[in-house]
Parts: sequence; C-alpha cells; structure tokens
Amino acid sequence: MRMGALHDRRDGRCVVARVWKPAGAWARMRGLLGRPPLGAGEGMLLEPCGAVHTFGMRYALDLVFLDRGGRVAKLARGVGPWRVAGSGSAHATLELADGAAAACGLKVGDVIDWRESDR
Repeated sequence: MRMGALHDRRDGRCVVARVWKPAGAWARMRGLLGRPPLGAGEGMLLEPCGAVHTFGMRYALDLVFLDRGGRVAKLARGVGPWRVAGSGSAHATLELADGAAAACGLKVGDVIDWRESDR
C-alpha cells in the first residue's frame, strides 16, 4: 500500500495529510473493511473506483468521488454501514472519516492532486 497526501491544485494547500492508496484489485476491494476508523487528516484513495459499498463496516464515511482530472464530481457525506454510493463520472474515490470532507473544506468542483510520500 502506498502512502501520500492530497493537495488542492488551486492553492497548493494540503487537504488530507495521510492518504493510503491500495495497490491491486484485492486491496482496493478490501478497502477499510476490518480496519479501525480513520482519524483526522487520514483517508484512503481507491483508484480506479467509481462506487463503493459499506457492507460489513461499523462506522460511517464521507466519500469524495473524483473524475480523471482530480475534480470533485460528487460528495456523499455520512454514508452509514450497509450502503452503496457512487458517481457515473468518477474515476477514483476518496474515503474519509464521517464529517472530514466538511472539515477539509472539500466541495464539488475542487481539484485535488495525489502526491506520493517518501514515507
């Protein structure tokens, strides 16, 4: 699993400081299943991924759907366990803790970039 951060393309500010990006289809399918809840400033970026489910999850998530250019196409806030959410225009999905999308200031139309870290 790779580690990095997401930055606002417009002003360069760090939007989410610790972002895990699973490598491979199996790791993407597992996602956060069986993992502890994300903390402040943490997320998981699933790419490619236009829809996610929260089957088996024990906590709610904010989901940020990104198009191929990194533009926020849709936000789904507070998606509880046993739900499905997606976006037809999404190429990637950012999973955040419930309430984190608002705390990060993310909104539809924002453009964010993944930057891999050296660890």
